[in-house]
Amino acid sequence: MRILVINPGSTSTKVALYEGQQLLCGETLPHSAAELAGYKTIADQYPMRKEAILRFLASQGTKLTLLAAVVGRGGLTKPLASGTYLINRAMLEDLRAAKRGEHASNLGPILAYELAQAAGGIPAFTVDPVVVDELDDVARVSGLPELPRESKFHALNQKAVGRRAARALGRSYAEVNLIIAHLGGGISIGAHKKGRVVDVNNALDGEGPLSPERSGTLPAGDLVRLCFSGRYSQEEILRKLNGRGGLMAHLGTNNAQEVEARVRAGDAHARLVYQALAYQVAKGIAALAAVFNGEVDAVVLTGGLANSELLTGWIKERVSFLAPVMTYPGEGEMEALAQGAWRVLTGEEQAKEYV
Repeated sequence: MRILVINPGSTSTKVALYEGQQLLCGETLPHSAAELAGYKTIADQYPMRKEAILRFLASQGTKLTLLAAVVGRGGLTKPLASGTYLINRAMLEDLRAAKRGEHASNLGPILAYELAQAAGGIPAFTVDPVVVDELDDVARVSGLPELPRESKFHALNQKAVGRRAARALGRSYAEVNLIIAHLGGGISIGAHKKGRVVDVNNALDGEGPLSPERSGTLPAGDLVRLCFSGRYSQEEILRKLNGRGGLMAHLGTNNAQEVEARVRAGDAHARLVYQALAYQVAKGIAALAAVFNGEVDAVVLTGGLANSELLTGWIKERVSFLAPVMTYPGEGEMEALAQGAWRVLTGEEQAKEYV
């Protein structure tokens, strides 16, 4: 039951081998800016990333024929229910055409499928992609009918952490009400109502709290005026929302450890901005308590920034009145992908079909 896990990022590809649910080895394969510059689209990077993965397998003495399944992080497909999906040609066509946007994760299912085919046609899966959509209808309504709210968030880690938190509470994921905040380069805060994420901010497009790289929700009128000021192109505005917003815009870095060091060294401006991040996360958490009429079993903090005791301490000060606060630092995406594949291989879960 050896499972190959693939998680493409913008400048690297994370790979790992699992024996069942047990990690055997893993590595982050870097891709330099010069190497990536030669490709017009993300889909064009496929041969380069595939060769890097094959070199990793060779370095571990693992042949494709020894694998039971390959699982890749899901990309920008059409909205989906949560679960493990068998990768099929319909999904591959949507991802290769980038119908819903360019993102490195689009390559996850493509790489998984092609490597699974090369291994003799073994199963290829993807698990809880960023487009998991379980929103209640009332949560979709915005102030403009042509701009409904969308579900784009860290579904893979939020779902995995939700199951973990439920076990710690001695209950199943389908029995608990959780507010889960994924604190990373982007920040998503989801209302997990008895196994469904019924409300969540669109973290991919910058909605919600400011984060290391994303602006968060902005004053709408001022944003419109900035767009039409003639100072920026559409692409530049989009980069301000996602990539050059948040800590990057205020402090010139997206490295939270660097920001925290500046705070501890007495930088008052860095402290104010970092506190604002915690403040906005806390407000987002507290707002979602209304979704449950205040009946929240736990607040869960996860993601890379959850390693910061300074940041999580500020958040806990403001939200601990709601429910116990549980912290699971890190992203856990590789493990979550392997677990999704394992549940299908062992018959615990049935793979869904993308149509």
